Amino acid sequence: MHQVPLSSGGVAAGRFISWYRSPGRARPGVLAAVAAAIAALVLPVGASPALAQPATPQKVARIPIRTDGPKNLDPAKGSTTYDNFAISQVYETLLQIKYLKRVDRPKDYAELSEPLLLAEMPKVEDRPDGTQVWSFTLRPDARFHDDPCFPGGKGRTVTSEDVFYSWRRLADPAYEYENYWVLADTIVGLDEYKAAQAERVAKGQKFDYAAPIEGFRAVSERQFQVVLKRPVVRFGWVLSMFQTSIVAREAVERYGDTLGKHPVGTGPFILAEESDWVPGQQMILHRNPNYYDQRYPAEHMPEDAALGLDKPAGQRLPILDRIEITFYVPDPAMWQDFMDGKLGFVQVPAEYFEQAYIKRTQKLRDEFARRGIVAQAVPLLDFIFIGFNMEDKVLGGYAPERIKLRQAICLAMDLQEINDAFYNGLNTIYDGPIPPGLDGYPPDGEAPVSNRGPDLARAKRLLAEAGFPDGKGLPEITLYSSKGGNNAEQMQMFIRQLARIGVRINPRFVDFSELIEATNNKRTQMFTFAWGTDYPDAENNLAMFYGPNAAPGANHFNYNRPEFDEIYRRILVMKPGPERTALMEQLRDMTIRDAAYVGSMGRTRYYLSNPWLKNFKPSEDFYNWLKYLDVDDSRRAR
Repeated sequence: MHQVPLSSGGVAAGRFISWYRSPGRARPGVLAAVAAAIAALVLPVGASPALAQPATPQKVARIPIRTDGPKNLDPAKGSTTYDNFAISQVYETLLQIKYLKRVDRPKDYAELSEPLLLAEMPKVEDRPDGTQVWSFTLRPDARFHDDPCFPGGKGRTVTSEDVFYSWRRLADPAYEYENYWVLADTIVGLDEYKAAQAERVAKGQKFDYAAPIEGFRAVSERQFQVVLKRPVVRFGWVLSMFQTSIVAREAVERYGDTLGKHPVGTGPFILAEESDWVPGQQMILHRNPNYYDQRYPAEHMPEDAALGLDKPAGQRLPILDRIEITFYVPDPAMWQDFMDGKLGFVQVPAEYFEQAYIKRTQKLRDEFARRGIVAQAVPLLDFIFIGFNMEDKVLGGYAPERIKLRQAICLAMDLQEINDAFYNGLNTIYDGPIPPGLDGYPPDGEAPVSNRGPDLARAKRLLAEAGFPDGKGLPEITLYSSKGGNNAEQMQMFIRQLARIGVRINPRFVDFSELIEATNNKRTQMFTFAWGTDYPDAENNLAMFYGPNAAPGANHFNYNRPEFDEIYRRILVMKPGPERTALMEQLRDMTIRDAAYVGSMGRTRYYLSNPWLKNFKPSEDFYNWLKYLDVDDSRRAR
């Protein structure tokens, strides 16, 4: 899951993203050039001299993030798309999604996944007792970054115990179970371990990382097995999600709560100095001089050849020496930096869409094409919504009058007006939490049950039946949204639309990290978010409503229907097919009927890249693709 903010830009693991932004997210920074110059002259602590005195000119790219950046680079604590984006450069998972391969509605994780920290794809065996055994072999050459946490400052080889340790951390209450949901109710003995350790910690005892878990079996330093309670379909996808990234125990014990600012992973890039990350402004990533032998892929789609994406096949990764990431809250500065040739790529903000494209045809304008700018459209597995806290004393609950209150609010909202005003009318409007492109998406976006407005007559009738005729007696409702983008303008439209039935809104603008914290702590009444689906299965979106995933887990609505949970658990172990799709549709309609959110909209992201950026094939389904990028400085000069 990944979360994102609310506006025209940037939601991951699902990742939450603020509605105004998009699951790509970023902002403008101002210190990148100075910091980059310093980084080129100063030898980073514990780094190879090759970082400070390169034998050849360095390859450097500057790219944007449309927010104030990540809040935490600890895989156990990261929750937003921005966290995912940064974590995926410095930490690694057992598997990764193939960079150039694209498959519509894949039936299995293996269609799109390939080994990353593994030497080969896992072997899977179904046992007569109903359990499923996954056997893994780690690569022999994958090493953690050089860091003072290791003896002599030299990173060591990744072992089986590192995998078990990393996944146990998700069960440690010290990390607030923020990402435990990705492994919950999956591995034999893990849930029981989590409960037993919670009791220990509650009694003042230390969390025991050595306590046995039946489903974790170390065969050797490089070989291990994981035993699942039953064949959980999503487990293969989870192996490439940033939350399951592998960390070193030495780093956690040395840096403690500050690990989120001092990442020590196995990835292609490192943060060499503390100054490389200036929150709210920039992040500078340096090539990991000891990265193991990983190569640019040969497998590609037929259309990739036209963009030259096939040519680097076999080239050693990462290709760039340094990546300067600038954080942009307002979009104008980002757009200007791209137009000035300073940024490698940009997500086109809605307000600049018609400057770059002919709206009717969505074709890039000739003046952009003549500059060598390349346009790529990326349909997102996107769920944009305004959420209700189902535990709120005013809006929450499942009594008929509470459901009618939420339905009235939904029916007063006009998503098409929002789409036209802030998204150039390009968004897809649909019912339910399952976006276009996934099984369970309603035909033509219309579900059998719907709260889609505007229907003011019905909204007013339901509001009266809820006990608040014309809004009388209904307290002012606080709606949380992240700062930046066009969120303030969107909020004014929300206020105006809801005022038509007598519902009063108190807008609360906070930094995106504060929005995540407020929803994690169940402090919000209503909140604006977008969810970027982690993997191409609607189960990932439905996980947002599974009771045990309540905040700080993926279920920020704190939705709690036992009948939903029972069916969801059945879906977890079913292979794709008509019966599973029918159950997902049933859960989709249950969330609509209960009006757990106002929604939904999905976006297509329009990317532009300057001619000097090479090997760029954007994706918002995974984020470790910076290692494939290259630059052509001769084209940058022109």
